[in-house]
Amino acid sequence: MSEARVAIVVLAAGASRRLGRPKQLLDLDGEPLIRHTVRNALAAETGNVLVVLGNEAERISSEIALLGPEIVVNPDFAIGQSSSMIAGIRALSPDIDAAILMLGDQPTVPPELIVALIDRFRATGAAIVQPHYNDGKPGNPVLISRALFPELLAVTGDIGAREVVRAHRAEVERIDVDLPHPLDVDSDEDYQRLRDAWGMRHCG
Repeated sequence: MSEARVAIVVLAAGASRRLGRPKQLLDLDGEPLIRHTVRNALAAETGNVLVVLGNEAERISSEIALLGPEIVVNPDFAIGQSSSMIAGIRALSPDIDAAILMLGDQPTVPPELIVALIDRFRATGAAIVQPHYNDGKPGNPVLISRALFPELLAVTGDIGAREVVRAHRAEVERIDVDLPHPLDVDSDEDYQRLRDAWGMRHCG
């Protein structure tokens, strides 16, 4: 699998109902949050980065278009995260061997972790590659091989790949990383925690 092609699908279509405003556009160090996430995905240099948008798609697209990712608009984003995951998987070219599913509101996921997922997939051909953070627990982003795309396309509701990963737990290739769980943003408290963590990572 040394030449396997891996795409990155950034899920950023949500309506941010709990937060009350688009989390993708929250300011983080002078830039919209989503721009940091997309930049990290692009820095992995897979050549295939796709961002799924929905709520406020035009505004959010204008903030990342110049970075150069492929943008897919999911008109069914209100159904939940599964609809955006499906839109992203369906938009991939047929020569893609695996997809990394990233959450748009996790800008602290470093490019090095993305590269590590890709390298492990190319070395093992595993059905799933998933990081385990320094608390020993699994998290996002997760790499899913093409063999499981049909199962991803059958997911419904406001969930992503979690049930597919759970159904194939014996086939998960684990990567242990010395990083805290990436923070996502569902509330103002989450946003403040992210800003605090971001400041600590980038101070000095």
